[in-house]
Amino acid sequence: MRYGIDLGGTKTELAALSDDGTIVHRERVPSPKGNYRGTIEAIAGLVERAEAKTGQRGSVGVGIPGTISPISGLVKNANSTWLIGHPMDRDLSERLGRPVRLGNDADCFALSEASDGAAAGARSVFGVIIGTGVGGGLVFEGKLVGGPNAIAGEWGHNPLPAMRVVDGLDERPGPQCYCGHTGCIETYLSGGALAADHLRHTGKKMTAEEIVAADLAGDKAADATMRRYIDRLGRALATIANIFDPETIVLGGGLSNATRLYRDVLPAMRAHTFTDELVTKLVRNKHGDSSGVRGAAWLWPAA
Repeated sequence: MRYGIDLGGTKTELAALSDDGTIVHRERVPSPKGNYRGTIEAIAGLVERAEAKTGQRGSVGVGIPGTISPISGLVKNANSTWLIGHPMDRDLSERLGRPVRLGNDADCFALSEASDGAAAGARSVFGVIIGTGVGGGLVFEGKLVGGPNAIAGEWGHNPLPAMRVVDGLDERPGPQCYCGHTGCIETYLSGGALAADHLRHTGKKMTAEEIVAADLAGDKAADATMRRYIDRLGRALATIANIFDPETIVLGGGLSNATRLYRDVLPAMRAHTFTDELVTKLVRNKHGDSSGVRGAAWLWPAA
């Protein structure tokens, strides 16, 4: 049995996977925001209740909105900032009495979709999270691509490429990002960024979901906002294509539900990709909200 946990800013979810990848048990609880020890206890409680339910002890993998620093062994780069500076893998291992593997949540998403999801069978995969934040994970020949800094795939904190004046407003220098820089891709492509862009151009306060729905209903202002978003997403993904050249790009997160992305983003990428023909596939995730927990469980491969 594999137990996967997806630790988010608002909710924490566990899924128990059988050997064939079937989810046999799930539970979701509110995340103890701002409380590191409470987070450890919440995860431990999920595992303990799952094992009581299934009657099986198993491996534990946790997807977190950050990563473990290879230098310090402490959490870094987490937008759930209360995790930063703690040896979370060691604390969970001690609490649960077994080894625990931690992975970046976008890495877990990418691994899930590459293993048995929308990108199954692809040799190279880039998994994209576009939701509350913007993240990414790289999978090559079924394995996560790592690196000495544990930041492979962190495209959300590169600057938006080819900044310019769009619909009368200058993209430069860009909004302030929580990481301390300005103009990060995340500040243009997250759900909150989409809403902020719409507000700047129209004076109307709408959520990302409302903008997507208004666009589908034929609203011209929402259409213009989505066109700007798609252009920026194309520019940002073109840099991934030029460096990693993945066979398949899988979109996840709340904004992956915007159906026009699958029609319009590849043409937007093509204008900035160093190739005569762009044959990359852009697909919607298969496992939806389950991808994070499934990928976390798959941090432990089959024995």
